[in-house]
Amino acid sequence: MDSDQKVLTLTTVGANTLGRAGRARITSIQGLGIASSTIIFYDSADASTPGTAVATYKYGTEGLEVYIPGSGIKFENGIVYNLAGAGGSITVTITGA
Repeated sequence: MDSDQKVLTLTTVGANTLGRAGRARITSIQGLGIASSTIIFYDSADASTPGTAVATYKYGTEGLEVYIPGSGIKFENGIVYNLAGAGGSITVTITGA
């Protein structure tokens, strides 16, 4: 059996970073809680000019575990993210890979 569902681990802290080029949908997000943690997602293929944020999650020390209902959050151009905080990483599950 083949699936179009994949997992991305996003680890770059403090900069807009291209996590995936091309069309995709985020269906879940998990992150370790670290003081003042925030993840911002943009629908863009260019990390230098990502445009308007599609989703922002401020989760601090409590961590983050989000399962997006339905078809997930759609990104037409690519997934650019900005992870802010002391460190850590975010794991996202995507479809359309």
